[in-house]
Amino acid sequence: MVSCQTSSALEACVLAGALLNRLDIKNGSILRLTKAPGRCAEDLFKGIQSSDAGVCCDSLKQLVSVSTDITFAQEFISRDGHSLLVRIVEEAQETHLILTHALTAFMELMDHGIVSWENLSTIFIKKVTSFVNEKAGDASVQQVSLDILESMVLSSRSLFQQIRDEIILERLLSHLQVSNQQLQTKAMALLMALLQTAGEADRQVSGRSALFSVSLCINMAFACVLQNIIHSSGVVGDEMAHHLYVLQTVRLNHVEARMRTPLDSFSQEQREALHSLRQAVFEMEGEGSLSNERRRSLCAKEFKKLGFSNNSNPGQDLSRTPPGLLALDTMTYFASRYPDAYSRFVLENSSREDKHECPFARSSIQLTLILCEILRIGEPPSETGSSYHPIFFAQDRLVEELFCICIQLLNKTWKEMRATQEDFDKVMQVVREQITRTLSSKPTSLELFKNKVNALNYSEILKLRQTERLHQEETLAPPVLELKERLKPELLELIKQQRLNRLCHGTMFRKISTRRRQGEKLRPSTHSNSLLITTHSVS
Repeated sequence: MVSCQTSSALEACVLAGALLNRLDIKNGSILRLTKAPGRCAEDLFKGIQSSDAGVCCDSLKQLVSVSTDITFAQEFISRDGHSLLVRIVEEAQETHLILTHALTAFMELMDHGIVSWENLSTIFIKKVTSFVNEKAGDASVQQVSLDILESMVLSSRSLFQQIRDEIILERLLSHLQVSNQQLQTKAMALLMALLQTAGEADRQVSGRSALFSVSLCINMAFACVLQNIIHSSGVVGDEMAHHLYVLQTVRLNHVEARMRTPLDSFSQEQREALHSLRQAVFEMEGEGSLSNERRRSLCAKEFKKLGFSNNSNPGQDLSRTPPGLLALDTMTYFASRYPDAYSRFVLENSSREDKHECPFARSSIQLTLILCEILRIGEPPSETGSSYHPIFFAQDRLVEELFCICIQLLNKTWKEMRATQEDFDKVMQVVREQITRTLSSKPTSLELFKNKVNALNYSEILKLRQTERLHQEETLAPPVLELKERLKPELLELIKQQRLNRLCHGTMFRKISTRRRQGEKLRPSTHSNSLLITTHSVS
């Protein structure tokens, strides 16, 4: 192979068997003179069939490097060269090195899309799958085999079903437990391809070699990922980070159906789940002996204390989707998993003055919706996404456990802000910010998340907002800063006028007494033009 640097004196050059006009060649380009594609394909086709293992191995090695060129690939495939590689793999009588080169060259040729993956024989598919299923197989052979199987799964539904039935899930997951990061990444890529291609009908499908169900596969994968990838000392590469993001998205999207399903008032199971929230806190002995009208009145009062907007028909609060039934799931999980915390939340707020209580049901429904938005539940995985949360690989009930921490955080923030019912949206905005900021720090456990998010109280949020606002002002362009200074006097005068108008029209102040909080309305006296203020108590 010869290299030559072109110049203005170059008349023409023969490259890959074609005559190039010197005007088509940029001055300073490097030209490599080599065989024509047809000639090269013919020589390699013969060399691969050589009885000399060394010649065969060298030919396959060279084939790997030149197969990336589509012109050569067309020539080689036209000679049925890809079928020759398939036969080498099916027979599998060669050394691991020859097999590796044959599989790699085959993968390079197939990437051009000249030959359909569906034209491959069942024998070939089983053979490649067997390389992956081997307990003590060659790492190089297994790595390229995983790559080929991933392409098959993504190309055809029928091939997905064949590979799903042939692959042994335990052996596939065992490749995630090795120290070879390239093998880990390829195994993860195949696993994600299988999970993303699987539909609802495949949720409980049993393969011939192993049970391959989506839920089982995800649970086992999470355990392997947590121990061997996230907690390992090695740095997670970009490709692996993408696969972890996809795995997280696939698992989170399992609750999408509940999120998009409203409560069915005719469902006995859902009605019982709804009433279990009330019974866990307010159930009294002898309730069954009450009349229907008295029982309905009592239930309505208790659902109101729970914070439902429609206390006579609380199911209406769960008719909005999202969050739909997922909000019911999170509430019932909190009530059953942490009964003391649940009872403390409800009883503490039900004993407060009406406008100061934090409504559990309304807050839970809105918090569940916020979690769905932050975690992007229901959105398909992005092809370029790589943002994953290590915290989710350590828990079985990801959304529910996160909710249990955040609903208690919400109650804490509500008290810190001294919020009333009118401040509900403001409190939820602060809670959203607390969750988002904490998750961005990539906590590795729920306990660490809980400690961080509780340390990020309301006063800390205000400090962070002020710091970010000042930093943003420092980065403003000079014309913007100049405009800001010009408008400042006018804005200050406007604020002054608004405060005077507010004072003249009266406003509400909270007065803390030993018995209860009272709102007081202050307004100017009508008997004087001065700002003499009289106080009128408002119950």
